[in-house]
Amino acid sequence: MKRNMISPVDEYILQQPADIQIVLYSVRDVIKNEMPEIAFEKLSYQMPTFDVHGNCVHFAVAKNHIGFYPAPSGILAFEDVIKKKNLKYSKGAVQFPLHEPLPLDLIRLITKFRVEENISKYNDKKIK
Repeated sequence: MKRNMISPVDEYILQQPADIQIVLYSVRDVIKNEMPEIAFEKLSYQMPTFDVHGNCVHFAVAKNHIGFYPAPSGILAFEDVIKKKNLKYSKGAVQFPLHEPLPLDLIRLITKFRVEENISKYNDKKIK
């Protein structure tokens, strides 16, 4: 008998309370929609991670927020927007409070930026 295979990212999400699972699936769906066919999901640093020629973006649940980790370049490129939305952030992460609407537009923009950045870096290495 064939077992249904659950990905490590699904396992991560399913370990969370039902209301948080909904939020995590929303984040995942937005990210997946910006990923090219070559992208894949994995766990890295015990977080759901999307890989496009290297780690592109990660996300994770914490006690009071969803952490989104798009590398320092992703934060720097959208720092003004992050500030306008009054979100806590650091050099490589931004926090989305758990019980507030997700800024899906911002997640989409940062993800798209990081995908393009990773692809560009990969292509530059191929040329050299």
